Amino acid sequence: MPSRLPFARHATSFALMAALAGHAGAQVAPVERGFTLEKVADFGHQVTGVTVAGDGRVFVNFPRWTEDSPISVAEVKDGAVVPFPNEEWNAWRNARKDELSPGEHWVCVQSVVADKQGNVWVLDPAAPAQATIVPGGPKLVRVSLASNAVLQNIRFDESVALQGSYLNDVRFSPDGKWAYITDSGVRGAIVLVDLGTGEAKRLLDGDPSTQPKKGLVVTADGKPLRRPDGKGIEFAADGIALSPDGQYLYWQAIKGDTLYRIATSVLIEEGWRGDDIGGKVETVGRNGVADGLLIDRAGKYMYVTSPEDDSVKVRNLALPGSEPRVVLRDPRLRWPDTFSQGPDGVVYVTTSRIQDSAFFKRDAPIALPTSLWRLQPKR
Repeated sequence: MPSRLPFARHATSFALMAALAGHAGAQVAPVERGFTLEKVADFGHQVTGVTVAGDGRVFVNFPRWTEDSPISVAEVKDGAVVPFPNEEWNAWRNARKDELSPGEHWVCVQSVVADKQGNVWVLDPAAPAQATIVPGGPKLVRVSLASNAVLQNIRFDESVALQGSYLNDVRFSPDGKWAYITDSGVRGAIVLVDLGTGEAKRLLDGDPSTQPKKGLVVTADGKPLRRPDGKGIEFAADGIALSPDGQYLYWQAIKGDTLYRIATSVLIEEGWRGDDIGGKVETVGRNGVADGLLIDRAGKYMYVTSPEDDSVKVRNLALPGSEPRVVLRDPRLRWPDTFSQGPDGVVYVTTSRIQDSAFFKRDAPIALPTSLWRLQPKR
């Protein structure tokens, strides 16, 4: 994949070059100590998504999983959270679901992503507790960074956000024409959205590449991660990444260990018209259990969060068949969740502490404290 910017301009990528040199073909993953953790902010609620805009502004979101979070989407300013784009969009509550329109309020936001056109996009699967979808709630919303005004609100009907779905994360084509969304719900899929018309279609719906892997058990702290009723992690297609040139889309199920990709031209040209494209999916390699994915701006390295062992891995995409390397392992990375890369090249990551939540621990607090971190290259 061609690089768009000189490799040496990115401090984080430079550290990776040193950390990974000579190891790309190894079959094991010892820690390559190229990074340290620097805390950006602590939150009193469970965070998932983070995005750093081109102007350096930082945004996060708090889904309504085990609590009725008072803020769904926020800008982080000096360590504090400020409702974004305003308090009214954050006014929806479970107890007020019959009073406020779910289409014009954040219901259960899972992801925030800044694009290259001066916007922050908010993905709202509108399924509190990852359960029943609130009718009229699933949406993808474009908010202007310049004015904090909502410029576009793409609503998804039941043909796209069917009951049992959970729209998880999103990436945007470099030309701003298409959005690619993973559905990590009961039946995994990739949702393709025409941003010009707002039309959306489910692709690879039920394809093995988008489904949880049968027989795989996700662990935490060395033990199977299970709810009190014995049910384990069942998330389908979740982590998603797009090559900087927009030519390839990558994804992986959390209950899975394999990274897949497909040419975006296949999605747009063949999948959009209804062709069967399952045979065009490529297997990239094994990442192990993973949540968030990020390809750096040079297009050479993919960052992978590894929640089972509190680590961050890096895969060298320029060397097909190479194994991902652990570049940072730290007990403070309790379920490293979502990545974002700032304009200075520094990578941010949230820790959502899913294994510590009330889903899995009876005595866990309803409001689970979480954090946002920066990966600082060692000098």
